[in-house]
Amino acid sequence: MATTLTSVAEICAQAKRAARELASIDSRTKDRALHAIAEALIERSGEILAANERDMQAGREAGIGQALLDRLLLNEVRIAGIAAAVRDVAALPDPVGEVVEGGRLPNGLSVRKVRVPLGVVAVVYEARPNVTIDAAALCLKSGNAIVLRGSSSAAHSNAMLASIAAEAAQDAGLPAGCVSLVAGGGRGELAELATQEGSVDLIIPRGGEGLKAALCEVATVPVIYAASGNCHVYVDEAADVEMAKAITLNAKVQRPGVCNAAETLLVHEAIAAQALPPIAQALAQAGVQLRVDPAARELLAGLGSALEEAQESDWETEYLSMTLAVRVVDSLQQAIEHIARYGSGHSEAIVTGDLAAARAFQLGVDAACVYVNASTRFTDGGELGMGAEIGNSTQKLHARGPIGLRELCAVKYLIEGDGHVRV
Repeated sequence: MATTLTSVAEICAQAKRAARELASIDSRTKDRALHAIAEALIERSGEILAANERDMQAGREAGIGQALLDRLLLNEVRIAGIAAAVRDVAALPDPVGEVVEGGRLPNGLSVRKVRVPLGVVAVVYEARPNVTIDAAALCLKSGNAIVLRGSSSAAHSNAMLASIAAEAAQDAGLPAGCVSLVAGGGRGELAELATQEGSVDLIIPRGGEGLKAALCEVATVPVIYAASGNCHVYVDEAADVEMAKAITLNAKVQRPGVCNAAETLLVHEAIAAQALPPIAQALAQAGVQLRVDPAARELLAGLGSALEEAQESDWETEYLSMTLAVRVVDSLQQAIEHIARYGSGHSEAIVTGDLAAARAFQLGVDAACVYVNASTRFTDGGELGMGAEIGNSTQKLHARGPIGLRELCAVKYLIEGDGHVRV
């Protein structure tokens, strides 16, 4: 496996050579490599856990906070889950060669539009070592070589996971350089990776706005941003209160340090007196700090220390912690306008029994994933039947939403004739 003992340019050049070979490797070989990776993860879990504990200890000493520690943590259950996700990817149809559309033209030419690998995909990510394997599995299945660049907070975990994946893949018949890791060079290394035109075909940053901004300044290769998630749950006037409470709790509390967790609760004024107190009480009992507007504060006076007055900055903050902004809105339209102003285009949810309101929300909200009567926590490649994901794209070109196998492909037109010449 490549590391920064070799230069970034050399790593990317080797990955490019591997990508050319991967593009024509059959599905059976790729699936065999993925199963080998899954087995190796389980067999070498002790090594993985030891490496992860070094990162966890460094994180505790640095005071990075509970949310980031949770994202960093690996244990036997999580390793088993990562391995299971690799097997899920292996079980999915191979997108390479899939015919998107095709037919015969009036002039007799046969035209097919088929999926092909992108080539070399670089994934830059923060804190979550599971991304190392999720991203590698998806890239290998879709015929792409991958160059991984994780954060220093997970350096030991990422190095161990990438090494295991690379060794298992190569032992199963995939080319050297199909999985590579660069680490340890700081922002200069990031800039070098982001400017490898001719070697790197796409960069996917998976992290916060700081990472996104850093890449925006330097990248000369194409980028799909899997960036922050300022997600909302809107409780409509026609909502079932118990459903709204369950969805809001799940969206905020189940795993608050991830990008598909809810950061703001919007409640229609017509149902606020009925719905907001039980929802807020349940959130407070779960340990959530509420940043509330004046209308919500008036309805929730009994919660005392669990309340703080919301500032303008609260509406645009991705907390990634047990903090939730709460606002009472006067209409569905005001909820949509609030989301348009402050949302990040990630995941938005409405709780309602009104089909017209649900449809208006679906049409009016501009986000990668829009939910009706379901938690935002389902924005995940595994949950949506994609096996795993590299991230969730909040932009609109090429790929939007969870980035899975098909999103890691481009298209090629295959045209066949019988001595055709253009006149």
